[in-house]
Amino acid sequence: MPEMPEVQGLADFLRGRVRGLQITRVTVTSIAALKTYDPPVQSLQGLRVAGVERHGKFLDLATEPADDAAAGDAPHLVFHLAKAGWLRWYEQVPATVLRPGKTPIALRLVFEDGSGFDLTEAGTKKSLAVYVVRDPAEVAGIARLGPDPLDPAFTRDELAALLAGRRTQIKGVLRDQSIIAGVGNAYSDEILHAAKMSPYALASSLGDADVDHLFAAMTTTLTDAVTAASGKPPADLKDAKRGGMRVHGRRGQACPVCGDEVRSVFFADNSLEYCPTCQTGGKLLADRRLSRLLK
Repeated sequence: MPEMPEVQGLADFLRGRVRGLQITRVTVTSIAALKTYDPPVQSLQGLRVAGVERHGKFLDLATEPADDAAAGDAPHLVFHLAKAGWLRWYEQVPATVLRPGKTPIALRLVFEDGSGFDLTEAGTKKSLAVYVVRDPAEVAGIARLGPDPLDPAFTRDELAALLAGRRTQIKGVLRDQSIIAGVGNAYSDEILHAAKMSPYALASSLGDADVDHLFAAMTTTLTDAVTAASGKPPADLKDAKRGGMRVHGRRGQACPVCGDEVRSVFFADNSLEYCPTCQTGGKLLADRRLSRLLK
């Protein structure tokens, strides 16, 4: 799943490439992906891109208003790539005709210079979401976002206040977009490994030193990942993400800090990875799949 660093990388790339360009064609091939109807998606055609921003894991292409429209009426194209979505960039968009139901492409956007991008989604579980709105806050997922952990205004004390009294495992807190925006399964593993903290630790149980370590680990991990993604085209961002991981997706490999074997805990639709020596005092966390089979 693309998370904050990759989505920021996409935002930076698109901002540098399409700002000021006119949108000449929008093609939706997956009606299920389009979550809004007013403004219509075709209202984007003929407008120029005013800017590109990130809100949590959402990408937002703002347009300049048409000559006869008020500034507040200019539509935004907002999308969330979900678990299996991605953005495929073309310097020249292929001329092939898109056939709904016959392609992984959910939406194609073409600009006046012939460049453009597809929003694609692999697999059968379709979660990619596209919105055309007048204000990004109209998207429910954006309206309920918590603070961005890389916002200069986000402090260690604000993190402490968010954690206080929450009898929830810290792994789940980090992934909850209404508490902290932009962090998902992969980077929560990386942050907790850097903080030397068990993913099962209760947020309410963390002391001042724990919060200090968690805040430093979050800031450093995400800043380094955003830096690694900066300047890379979309085609290279996934490999950059995988290459930067220390524990996530590295089950059975050696921890780069202590050399212990990276372990996994599996859930219904994902897994977490951790280092027993660095994070749990050598204790192995129960594999939830095996626990269910033994009941």
